[in-house]
Amino acid sequence: MRTQPPSEETATPAKKNFPSSSGQMFQDYFASDRKDTYKKHDLIDARARRLFENTALACSIDAYPFQAPLSSRSGPEVVMDGHRMLMLSSYDYLGLIGDPRVDEAAIEAIRRYGTGTGGVRLLTGTLDLHQEMEHALAEFKGTQSTITFTSGYAANLAVISALFGPADRVIADALSHRSLMDACRLAGVQVQRFEHNNPASLRHELENGPEANRTLIISDGVFSMDGDIGCLPELIALKKEFDCFLLMDESHASGVLGKHGRGTDEHFGVPTDEVDIWTGSLAKGIPASGGFVAVSQRLSIFLQHASAPFIFSGAMAAPVAAAVLATLKILKQEPERVARLQANAIFLREGLQSLGYDTGLSETAVIPVMLNDDTTTALFARKLRDHGILVSPVLFPAVAQGAARLRLCVTAAHTQEHLEFALDVFSKMRSE
Repeated sequence: MRTQPPSEETATPAKKNFPSSSGQMFQDYFASDRKDTYKKHDLIDARARRLFENTALACSIDAYPFQAPLSSRSGPEVVMDGHRMLMLSSYDYLGLIGDPRVDEAAIEAIRRYGTGTGGVRLLTGTLDLHQEMEHALAEFKGTQSTITFTSGYAANLAVISALFGPADRVIADALSHRSLMDACRLAGVQVQRFEHNNPASLRHELENGPEANRTLIISDGVFSMDGDIGCLPELIALKKEFDCFLLMDESHASGVLGKHGRGTDEHFGVPTDEVDIWTGSLAKGIPASGGFVAVSQRLSIFLQHASAPFIFSGAMAAPVAAAVLATLKILKQEPERVARLQANAIFLREGLQSLGYDTGLSETAVIPVMLNDDTTTALFARKLRDHGILVSPVLFPAVAQGAARLRLCVTAAHTQEHLEFALDVFSKMRSE
């Protein structure tokens, strides 16, 4: 069964039953009146009041928007709560989840290595497959070496906490990913923020910040909530002028930017070694899990012996490493996937704009639909489910108060029919 555009007679569809929208996963926790307390000495104190009250309200109006349970693999179409849906919020940018070549590589790795490694990477958990994967990632990114972790979040925690401390400072784009800010807190490093994608603001912070031994500039390649691209050439120029270091998080840029999907450096045509540290995810354009740090060989050797997530976390499972390897091979053979993804993003973004929707700063496959109010956004996402579209709302505190949005993500696997259907629904939603 394929998702089809509704007929004129069903432009406003009947409300469908989605158990997850009413919070069934919470086992009726919010179904009856509760007298919870939020005292300062309670394990869950007053800081949690807003969370519980908003969740209870969302469940009561059948509009809880999160943790939608899929009973099929992710892709352009999914099955959620028993309904076939068009997926418009998946990070599977290259459309490779479920590709037989990737699946078979993972299955073969299980046959050879099993489902786990029995150790951390530094001790007994390193497989020859890990080393082959890391060599392939370094070749893909154009660096001397890469080191991998069990998540992109862990990769950011690892590199910043291992290299920097209270005597140093970080100057981060105001919209840098949460994992980068958590890494700075773990390191105890001084943090300054510069206005989003504003080199003049960064210059001001560089000139006026506290004294520090070393300074690290941080930015995303593609910003995960807004879909715009970091101003890499300007960041490189300022890094050189002020003799500091630069980290770029490529989580939403890998497989997305550049002719071959290599990321922000390929997009701008700058040498990879102009950036000191590249980090990224292996769970987005690459349909696996984990994260990477792409650096010089010297820095890689240091991180293997000094980064806590590498030393104290169980090693990445063999099927994950095999899936990464298989994906890199496919991307090398089929760069047209990147071109198709980029064309799909332009088609959907321009279509939404023509309907009067505000797509914010987007210039990539991440396309926000700015609705601003949290309640409006959550209800819009719930109505889209009735039309057969699954989209994630992003609400405070994930974004600033008054900046709520639907976060659409297109992939190379979306067809023209999928995107036209989506635009047809968004057109009808304006009159509902």
